[in-house]
Amino acid sequence: MAVDAQTVETYRTLFVPTAGGHDSVMTPRRILVFQTAFLGDVILTLPMIQVLKRNFPEAEIDVVTTPVASTLLNNHPAITHVIQYDKRKTQRGLSGIVSLARKLRLLQYDVAIAPHRSFRTATVLALSGIPERIGFSNTSGKIFYNHIVEYVHSRHEIERNYALLIPLGIQVKQKEFPSLYPSLNDINTVNKFLFEREIVHQDRMIAIAPGSVWNTKRWLIERYAQLALLLAHDGHEILIIGGKEDAELGSAIVEATKHKQIHNATGRLTLLQSAELIGRCKVLVTNDSAPLHIGVAMRTPVVAIFGATVPEFGFGPYGANDVVVETKGLSCRPCAIHGGKKCPIGTFECMKKIEVETVYEKVKATLSKGK
Repeated sequence: MAVDAQTVETYRTLFVPTAGGHDSVMTPRRILVFQTAFLGDVILTLPMIQVLKRNFPEAEIDVVTTPVASTLLNNHPAITHVIQYDKRKTQRGLSGIVSLARKLRLLQYDVAIAPHRSFRTATVLALSGIPERIGFSNTSGKIFYNHIVEYVHSRHEIERNYALLIPLGIQVKQKEFPSLYPSLNDINTVNKFLFEREIVHQDRMIAIAPGSVWNTKRWLIERYAQLALLLAHDGHEILIIGGKEDAELGSAIVEATKHKQIHNATGRLTLLQSAELIGRCKVLVTNDSAPLHIGVAMRTPVVAIFGATVPEFGFGPYGANDVVVETKGLSCRPCAIHGGKKCPIGTFECMKKIEVETVYEKVKATLSKGK
């Protein structure tokens, strides 16, 4: 990657540490949280941010995240500003790192907290001149942090993130759920969506989210269709949830079932509008993907289907009535921390062994517990 001399000089200038001390950590006025991983990771960072705000109610708390994830944080009362970092496109490479670091330096934060464990994140924060920088023990570029906390693999990600608050003198001892805040416009958009589809019995709505970036995290689409049909025959209104990238999956389910109570919402709603819709449903059935965490944030019981990955990674559902459906006892599982494009051994047993009837029974049992 070619870098001009001016950019190199800017890089050198920015890499001059600013003065800081423990007083600025213990009573911060301006806090930066840096999380530019996947949507689910951003949602799982929210409990930490919410705890931060309760402990430092006068502090401004800003969040650096991706353009897509930034919309999910709109209206959140614990967050002062959201700073977009388009690391894959318009701000990629060293010039993007330097540009963001310069912006952050001008904002004069007292402390930076980095749940995201990438070298890029560590570099940006080092160049930003923020005096106190907190990161995990397994972070790439941890040399750039002056407060290192242990990353405990056996804990849920929400609880792992709490360790980042220890240098600030905060110990979290009670369960905290992420929260999302759809706007009045989001609520009205969902009202219109349901009205146009003549969905009257909103107390019998079930959401299904069949998508995932990773193919090996997706339960078979024909089984999702069979599940949707069984639940529709029971009198439920089925809402297929997802982004534009999931529209083909949503259309496939609707086409396969041809049932008036199965509705395709994929690609039709924003993230917060989807959250509002999920929040109105009695149950959400989903793969190990972002909707799982949106369901938790909206307090909707989740039936989560795990294939290539396992909830022991720390990214499973977090609610009291949430359940996981998975195939245990496979020597090949888990095959990757994020999943993959295809099954590495070509069998896809982890998903194929999960029968429709099994998931159907889990949904019925979850419904019987109430919301």
